Amino acid sequence: MAEITAKLVKELREKSGAGVMDAKKALVEVEGDIEKAIELLREKGMAKAAKKADRVAAEGLTGVYVNGNVAAVVEVNAETDFVAKNEQFLALLDTVRDVLLTEKPADLDAALACTVNGETVADIITTATATIGEKITLRRFAVVEKADDEFFGAYMHMGGKVSALVVLKGKEDAKVAKDIAMQVASMNPQYVSRNDMPAEVVEHERKVQTEIVKNDEKLASKPEKVLAGIIEGKVSKNLKDSCLVEQEFFLNPDQKVGQYLKESGVEVPSFVRYAVGEGIEKREDNFAEEVMSQAFGK
Repeated sequence: MAEITAKLVKELREKSGAGVMDAKKALVEVEGDIEKAIELLREKGMAKAAKKADRVAAEGLTGVYVNGNVAAVVEVNAETDFVAKNEQFLALLDTVRDVLLTEKPADLDAALACTVNGETVADIITTATATIGEKITLRRFAVVEKADDEFFGAYMHMGGKVSALVVLKGKEDAKVAKDIAMQVASMNPQYVSRNDMPAEVVEHERKVQTEIVKNDEKLASKPEKVLAGIIEGKVSKNLKDSCLVEQEFFLNPDQKVGQYLKESGVEVPSFVRYAVGEGIEKREDNFAEEVMSQAFGK
């Protein structure tokens, strides 16, 4: 049986919003698996923030760049925010940008193998790591090519902490393009519409909501048909914010993004959004322990 430590309980509480005892019981039941514990808490109706975004861990910058019919979104990471403002780091980001827009590599390995003045991107990053004194990584990128009848919308927030690229089709309008790119950056949709959402995502949410309804004593006497309607309503409500066109438009909360697009004569085939460090577990160093270790060789 896995050891349920105070640190593990604390982590689950931060991610779920559950109380100490609820968190501990859930961890015991799933033998210390955090993700399964969150799922269990949701099903029992105890989790307050199961949709809480993953804790941002790594530092660095994202960037979005457009050159004619080609655009690129990229994330380059460093260990500290201070280094992300370093001139050499910013120059490295420019180098990666130029490579992506000109070479259009298919994947990360291909990008790292691209050469600039006889030196591979991988070697350039290694040199930057040695010179700057922090680990630098090219984490991910997307190269997007649009058709002639399409146009791009691009937006970078907080100097590159979040970058969004949107492909639009219809009546070209620079304001609409920027508005939708800002919507994607700020509201973080996962799909354009419900039609783009994988069936397994919908089914998973339906399973979760079914368990929540089953555990709600107030609904126990409801007919099956009524319960089915309640479940579908909850599924729809929880998934709507994942879809761009179903979100409230950030400039006018009384209007859906889909309505704004329709009134503007525009549709969105696709988008890309990167936020620095999303999904990366942040290392937590104990400075006192580090000093003691270096001083006494522990």
